[in-house]
Amino acid sequence: MSSTPTSPSVAAATPRPRIALLSSKIDMAYLVPAFAEVYPQAELVLDPGPGDRESIVAAVCWAPRHGELAALPNLRLIQSIGAGIDHIASDPDLPDVPLCRIVDDDMGAGMAAYVCWAVTHRQRHMQDYADSAAAGRWEEQPIVSPRDHRVGIAGMGELGARCALALRAIGYAVRGWSRGPKTGLPADIALFHGDAQRGDFLAGCDTLVCLLPATPETFGMFDARLFARLPRGAHFVNVGRGAHVVEDDLLRALDDGALGYATLDTFIEEPLPPDHRFWRHPRVRVTPHIATRTSATAIARQTRDNLEAVLQGRAGDVAVTPGKGY
Repeated sequence: MSSTPTSPSVAAATPRPRIALLSSKIDMAYLVPAFAEVYPQAELVLDPGPGDRESIVAAVCWAPRHGELAALPNLRLIQSIGAGIDHIASDPDLPDVPLCRIVDDDMGAGMAAYVCWAVTHRQRHMQDYADSAAAGRWEEQPIVSPRDHRVGIAGMGELGARCALALRAIGYAVRGWSRGPKTGLPADIALFHGDAQRGDFLAGCDTLVCLLPATPETFGMFDARLFARLPRGAHFVNVGRGAHVVEDDLLRALDDGALGYATLDTFIEEPLPPDHRFWRHPRVRVTPHIATRTSATAIARQTRDNLEAVLQGRAGDVAVTPGKGY
């Protein structure tokens, strides 16, 4: 893949910008080759010591340790490596510095592929077919047309809209819910918004997909009361954040049949502990937070472009509002 040259304005303002790669969860060294290709002018620091901190102008992060960013006195940019910023914004000592998330078309394609798989795998009884095949049994399951299966998406941002269009394209009846009104989608995608319309939205979800941002308002939203408003036996798919879900309520809803199945890609604690009930529950499918990923090249490129915008005084063009999460 060809690299995009660094803008002269960045090179002029910061001839050798120093960028810290920070995470308490993953080894950020995987980004080094992409930065070398896309942003060779930058100098990367994987484990900034006291002598490094004053020279660092940007931090590329996934779940940095609390207080780590505040220890960088000349920080100009905080860059998430994902679409969410809650893993950064939860730091009580977060400095007042432009905070950017990743906006990546490939991320949308990956999320749409995962959500379509999760919906069809359950709705078309694919696990039952896999079990039958393993036992050498030729067994048919009931076939329901996609148009008769209603998929609701809670969270109609860029990723939610992409998933809604993909599901619509393969024939599902799609509806979406968001905190505020949305426009620009086909008329046959039913749109709901706000607390007043949430009940009507939930009542029409044979599968409910969570793609909400992590905010104080969405923390613990998916609880016993919400699950009780879904059609009995509904399928719940969580590709948002683990903190959206009250796990004990989800397990009780699965045990008593209020929910028929759950496909879960995000969790309160990650990695999911080996003794967690989700691993062994017969109505739960666990995937290890892999619904979609941003390429290292896209992260390096957006870090470069966002730093350029900040140094030019255009932080408002690229930064998010931490309280909103986008």
